[in-house]
Amino acid sequence: MDKFIIQGGTPLHGTMTPSGNKNSALPLLAACTLTDEPILLHNVPDIKDVHNMCLLLESLGVSISKIDDHSLKIQAENICAKEIDPDLSRNIRASILLAGPILARSGSIYLPPPGGDIIGRRRVDTHLLALKALGANAEYDRSNKRFSFSAKQLKGSNILLDEASVTATENAIMAAVKAKGKTIIRNAASEPHVQELCVFLNKIGAKIHNIGSNTLTIEGVDEFHGGEFTIGPDYLEVVSFIGASVITHGSIRIMNAGTQYLDMISIVFHKIGVEWLTESGDIIVPAEQRLEIQPDLGDAIPEISVMPWPAFPTDLMSIAIVIATQAKGSVLFHDWMYPSRMFFLDKLVAMGAQIVLCDPHRCIVQGPTPLYGENMESPDIRAGMTLVLAALAAEGKSVIRNVGQIDRGYEKVDEKLRALGARIERISEP
Repeated sequence: MDKFIIQGGTPLHGTMTPSGNKNSALPLLAACTLTDEPILLHNVPDIKDVHNMCLLLESLGVSISKIDDHSLKIQAENICAKEIDPDLSRNIRASILLAGPILARSGSIYLPPPGGDIIGRRRVDTHLLALKALGANAEYDRSNKRFSFSAKQLKGSNILLDEASVTATENAIMAAVKAKGKTIIRNAASEPHVQELCVFLNKIGAKIHNIGSNTLTIEGVDEFHGGEFTIGPDYLEVVSFIGASVITHGSIRIMNAGTQYLDMISIVFHKIGVEWLTESGDIIVPAEQRLEIQPDLGDAIPEISVMPWPAFPTDLMSIAIVIATQAKGSVLFHDWMYPSRMFFLDKLVAMGAQIVLCDPHRCIVQGPTPLYGENMESPDIRAGMTLVLAALAAEGKSVIRNVGQIDRGYEKVDEKLRALGARIERISEP
C-alpha cells in the first residue's frame, strides 16, 4: 500500500496538462461492446478504474491491446455474457455500465452489485427502471447478490428518469441506440462525459439528437461500425489543480483545460474569491487571489449547493471546501446527494480548519485559518485529493495513507505536482 509524504508551504509554479476524463473513459469502454469492429480510444487515463474496467471487459471476451500509454485498441468481436467476477466488480462503480450495451448486444447479462467510493447509498433503481421501459427484464436476486438483465428485443420508449443519474442515463443511451424504434429520454443527465458518450456513439453509427440537453431523442439502429475517438480533458482534475495552485499561493498554466465546461464552476469559485484567466483553451491561475467569501444580499452567509449539470457538481464540493478554509468569511456548503460525502471533514479540522458539520449534508466553513501537517488516510477519490491540497498548504509534514483511492481517479498526481514544485513523495509500505 502506498502513502504520500508531503511537506507543505511551497507555492506551485509551471505548466501541466490534465489527463483524459475518467468519467468519459469508463462508459466509452463499455460502449465499445456495441460493435464487433475495432475501436481506437486516445487520451485514455492510466488509472486504476480504467485498468479494472478493462479487466471486466476482457473477462467477457473483449480483446484490448495497448497502443501507447494513453491509447487502446478495443475489439468486442465475440461477447461471452457470463457472470463477471464479484470481487472485480466491487472494485469499480462503473461495472454497472455494462448492463445497457451487453444487454443490447447479447440479450442478457448477469452483474454483481457495483463497488466504488463509500459516500453513502448510491441507488441503482433508475438503471432498472430505464431498462425495463425499453422492454427488458431487470431484477435483483438478493439471495445470490446479482442483477439479471434480459430481453429478446429492446423497443424504443418514452422514458422519464426518476433522477438525473449520470450512469443510469448512460446505460439507457447505450441500450436505446440498438432498440427498435425511437426513444426519448427525459430528465437525462447532461454532464460532459454524457455528451462525449453521445458524440462517440454517433461517430460509430448511432442517431442521438439534442446532445447536451436534458431531453435526448434516439433512433435505434441495427449495426455499429468501428472508429476512433479522443477523450477530452478531465475537468475534475483541472479544477483540482486550480485549487492546488490557489491554496499554495502559486501560479500555474493548465493546457487544454476544456474551458467550455467550467462556466458554472467559475461562478461558484468567484464566491470564495478564486479567479482564473483563459487563453486559447488554456487556464492561467494568477498568484494573487482575493480569497474572500462574497456574501449574499444583506451580508447573508452564502450557500454553495450541488445540483445536476450544468450546476455545480458534487465531485468538486470537497475541493471548494478546502479552498474556503483559506478564504476570509463564512460560507455554508450543502451536498444533498450523498450522506457520507462530508465525513472527511474531521481530518481538516484536525489540521486547524474551522468547520462546523451541521448534519451529514451541510457544513459551515469560517476562514482563513492556518493548516498544520497531520497523519491521515484517504477515504475516497475526491476527499483524498482534498487532503493532498490541504497538506500542500499546511505548515510542516503530512502523511496520507491509502492513496490507492486517489490513484483510482488521478493519474500520477504526485509526479504532476512534483513537476510544479510540490514537495510530495510516494512511499510503498506493506
